[in-house]
Amino acid sequence: MSNTAQLAENTAVEPFLIGDGMTGGYGTGADILHDCTVAVNPGEIAVIVGPNGAGKSTAMKAVFGMLNLRAGAVRIGGEDITHLTPQARVAKGMAFVPQTSNIFTSLTVEENLEMGAFLRRDDIRETIEQVYDLFPILRDKRRQAAGELSGGQRQQVAVGRALMTQPQVLMLDEPTAGVSPIVMDELFDRIIEVARTGISILMVEQNARQALAIADKGYVLVQGRNAFTDTGKALLANDEVRRSFLGG
Repeated sequence: MSNTAQLAENTAVEPFLIGDGMTGGYGTGADILHDCTVAVNPGEIAVIVGPNGAGKSTAMKAVFGMLNLRAGAVRIGGEDITHLTPQARVAKGMAFVPQTSNIFTSLTVEENLEMGAFLRRDDIRETIEQVYDLFPILRDKRRQAAGELSGGQRQQVAVGRALMTQPQVLMLDEPTAGVSPIVMDELFDRIIEVARTGISILMVEQNARQALAIADKGYVLVQGRNAFTDTGKALLANDEVRRSFLGG
């Protein structure tokens, strides 16, 4: 390697959040991830797609500290957080919305949002208003039990609750699972709005074609490994990706 190339490699700016070369699984079981890398920059949307069982949600959980890595590292803003607990990662600016059990069904919408601010010691009213501006239907239903809402509205509560921590990174596991196409489009529009505020979005999605259409960066995983990594637009235009993962 020439001196110039070596210098360029050494001075390359690392993404704001990166799960770098992650290898691991759950407990003492077999590895699910194999040298898997996912990353996202401020204000960008990064989407992880792939077939069922590809390790998409596992990659997301690894970044959030929900399983032990046997190799690789997770860094945010250049700081190694590989050994931090999920709660400690929240304090570092990460928020995670799981696919299921992501709201308190017996609490009102507003109580759910207040629960999201459990680590904060400042006035949260302004943030609640920002969530209501992003999801106006939640303002209308703020006194209603979250368990009485539609699937799409529950997802809005879950995302809103995560935003109450004022995260730098918002991680979403299958945010459009089980909702209608119209609601999916609306949720994606709101996710784009969140990214425009400078928050990094890392998202796992089964609706691969629609998700890649809004993605700055896309990761196609197969059996826990990176099969394709490119911009969302480039992956949508890739013949092999389309044929193998997007239904032609």
